[in-house]
Amino acid sequence: MSTTSLNIGQTVSHYRITGMLGAGGMGVVYRAEDQALRREVALKFLPGEVAADPAARKRLVNEAQAASRLNHPNIATVFEVHEGGDTPFIAMELVSGQSLKDILLRGPLPASRVLEVARQIAEGLHEAHQAGVLHHDIKPGNIVLDAKGRVKVLDFGLAVFTARETEETEEVFITRTATTASAGGTAPYMSPELLRGYATDARSDIFSFGVVLFECFTGRRPFRGDTPIDTMHAILHQPTPSLRALCPELSPGWEELLERCLAKLPEQRFRSMADVLEGMQRMSDTAAPAAEKSLAVLYFENPGGAKEDEYFRDGITEDIITELANIKELRVFSRSAVLAYRDKSVAAPQVGRELNAAFVMEGSLRRAGNRLRLTAQLVDVRTGLSMWAKRFDRQLEDIFAIQDEIAQSIAQALQLVLSEKEKKAIVKAPTADVQAYDFYLRGRQFFYQWNRKGLEFARQMFARAAVIDPAYARAYSGVADCCTVLYQYYEASDANLKEADAASRKALELDADLAEAHVSRGMAVALNKRYEEAGAEFESAIRLNPRLFEAYYFYGRAKFSEGKLEEAAPLFKQASAVNPDDYQSIALYAMAVTSLGRSAEADAAYKQTMQIIEKHLQLHPDDARALYLGAICLSKLGKPAQSFEWGQRALSMDPEDPGLLYNVACVYALLDRTEDAIDCLEKAVSLGFGHKGWIQNDSDLVSLHSHPRFQALLQGL
Repeated sequence: MSTTSLNIGQTVSHYRITGMLGAGGMGVVYRAEDQALRREVALKFLPGEVAADPAARKRLVNEAQAASRLNHPNIATVFEVHEGGDTPFIAMELVSGQSLKDILLRGPLPASRVLEVARQIAEGLHEAHQAGVLHHDIKPGNIVLDAKGRVKVLDFGLAVFTARETEETEEVFITRTATTASAGGTAPYMSPELLRGYATDARSDIFSFGVVLFECFTGRRPFRGDTPIDTMHAILHQPTPSLRALCPELSPGWEELLERCLAKLPEQRFRSMADVLEGMQRMSDTAAPAAEKSLAVLYFENPGGAKEDEYFRDGITEDIITELANIKELRVFSRSAVLAYRDKSVAAPQVGRELNAAFVMEGSLRRAGNRLRLTAQLVDVRTGLSMWAKRFDRQLEDIFAIQDEIAQSIAQALQLVLSEKEKKAIVKAPTADVQAYDFYLRGRQFFYQWNRKGLEFARQMFARAAVIDPAYARAYSGVADCCTVLYQYYEASDANLKEADAASRKALELDADLAEAHVSRGMAVALNKRYEEAGAEFESAIRLNPRLFEAYYFYGRAKFSEGKLEEAAPLFKQASAVNPDDYQSIALYAMAVTSLGRSAEADAAYKQTMQIIEKHLQLHPDDARALYLGAICLSKLGKPAQSFEWGQRALSMDPEDPGLLYNVACVYALLDRTEDAIDCLEKAVSLGFGHKGWIQNDSDLVSLHSHPRFQALLQGL
């Protein structure tokens, strides 16, 4: 009987098969019930085609013997090994959760989460090494995180035993128990000495641990190649890439720790996992506090289901996110990070675990005429208990007081000490007129659609808000932003240029401390090529609000238009760090470093962009911008057929949209469809696209530069 023929309900020994968990070349794993002890277990069988292979059966027994020596919360427990008959198997602890490999497919982890995951992996390995077991196959696929975020190290099938004597010291253990490496392992994670077949010790696992840690931070492995041989050559000969070049927001201490883990020579690495743990403990001062004081604000539920109220519900949620983001001690997840949970029946603790947020705020909002009922509660993710809750039954004009009370109540519940500046930012009402605020929220909803019709509607809404309250700085800032984007992508007219200039100047006159107003001004003056003045405005915005995504993103775009790609790249990278769920900033970072010849960084960024876009399109399948930026990434990643198909899907949504036409032209240019690219580009310009600086510096269009039609098009702008 082969393992492939096992059926649900079948009994093997005293285990009843209840489902399949997974299959691979080294094993098939089933969920089962231990009928003797009435507990759920995982049964690992050899695949049918190798079950008769003595070497494979020996590896299975080896795995059971290695894991059975260990009793640690971060190592999956082995209960027994069954060697008899045609179906040898291991019965082990059932670990419900996701492999680290699957988690990393969605992108790198936040530094605070990396610290916790890495610490648990290291503690499990330290226990194994202390018991005389070297794992020899540490990789994301052999690490599982359960529903509570606990790490379990699995699969000791390639483990090597050492003969450590209890009286020996750690140092003697390293030098005396080195053992000849057996064949096996997973090439991208193998240490240089394991690849060469040299003697190995605990430091071989430390190298593999370092590769996993690097991948957790960056979403990519440090040593890569097109073939396994190329990858092995990179491990043996290429220097470790700079961690902080890919993640500039990280502490230098992390880079130092990774360099020691990934040193080519074992004697240059940490001596033991105990030393690694000590090094990570020093890192906890920079990462742990962020995890402890992190908050996800979920979109308020709309119990009435009124579609016409969604803009109001969304706007209130986003303004509370903005207010709380003013608190320096608190890490607040961005709008796009929580957007996926809008109108979804997901419990707050589950959202917190998925986002790695320590706390979650949820609630509901209902409007009836001039009356407002709003409920809110703050949930501790670890316990699932409510830390604060309140219901507000108020007049609509009390909405700003409600927002302030929510923000201050959360700060108090989390024991945050607010500075005078933070208190002032929270209690400051954006407008004195709730009707003006209503129009502003409508405008913001249209603005996020990022198409011509949406931007024109948004400009009208922001303008009406400004008419109702002539002192409403945010409304003028919104008008300026609409005119700027319309000028760049849809209508390069003097009227748009002048209105962007006037509205942004008015916003600053009304509120010189409004970071968003400085961004609007920077965008407007950059269109007039007053780049030094624009830079000063963006720097002011960053000083006023270091967490404002738009400040870094549009500053990067201004630098790109100016041709200063070395300065644009880190700004796009920082924008992505502020809002990791935004696909635009990381896509533009990839484009900038491509132009700078930094191919390894570009490749990693294109892959990261695709991960974000694919996740985004699950929620917003009709987002043309995500499709055409994804098409550009796919072309860069060597997938021309899929790139063309995505570009065509985007084009079919609005073939008269100049911004869309411009980006599809980029797709065609990258796919060497030169005439199609120029046709699209000419049509985009004829319909209003007029951003000459961007066209000149866009590396996606390099293949068109020598074409007479392209040169004529530039001269006409």
